[in-house]
Amino acid sequence: MPRLKPVIASTPEELAAALGLSAAEAKEWQVQHVLLKRLKEIVCRQEITHAEIAKRAGTSRTRVTAILNDDLEHVSSDFLIRVLGALGYRVRVSVFRSKSAA
Repeated sequence: MPRLKPVIASTPEELAAALGLSAAEAKEWQVQHVLLKRLKEIVCRQEITHAEIAKRAGTSRTRVTAILNDDLEHVSSDFLIRVLGALGYRVRVSVFRSKSAA
């Protein structure tokens, strides 16, 4: 069996390319991971249970646990925003032209 060469990605874009994601998928993935990172920080700081998060967000504890364990398959950015909102937080979005598009 051939030995696989490790892939080293220095940027989110390089990682997305290595995973075969389109540019749009890569951007969505980046947004989701920023939202997830913030959600984890809030959960840790507030010491809130997964069951309480699920109750407030109107979802299952199993789904909350999966999300907090980095399983974002079948999870949209708007769902993460809804969970953050259920915990009393607002998400602010900034839109600006990227340097590579100039």
